[in-house]
Amino acid sequence: QVQPVESGGGLVQAGGSLRLSCAANGRTFRSYAMGWFRQAPGKEREFVAAINWGSNTYYADSVKGRFTISRDNAKNTVYLQMNSLKPEDTAVYYCAADPRGGLRRYSHEYDYWGRGTRVTVSS
Repeated sequence: QVQPVESGGGLVQAGGSLRLSCAANGRTFRSYAMGWFRQAPGKEREFVAAINWGSNTYYADSVKGRFTISRDNAKNTVYLQMNSLKPEDTAVYYCAADPRGGLRRYSHEYDYWGRGTRVTVSS
């Protein structure tokens, strides 16, 4: 079992960058797949990116080429580097963990969730 904790959100202008971090305790972290999701006001939670134990990655089309997910197993941490941010990227960003280790894009496939970190992109 892991408990993800997100950090790094904030206010940024369009075109800027932010790096989100997700620290997860637990000795089995390296075997988990990790995902980032986001939820904008009035909208459903949506998939952003995922990374598995072998550092294979999977992205939503809306962020491909702008966002990069990575992990540092020695630090039990997953990162989301967000570049060329747009106002439509404004949302609360959530980190989630999947003990089965696959690259998954549906929220119900993840067992453990953080509380989220807010990202606001101004135009």
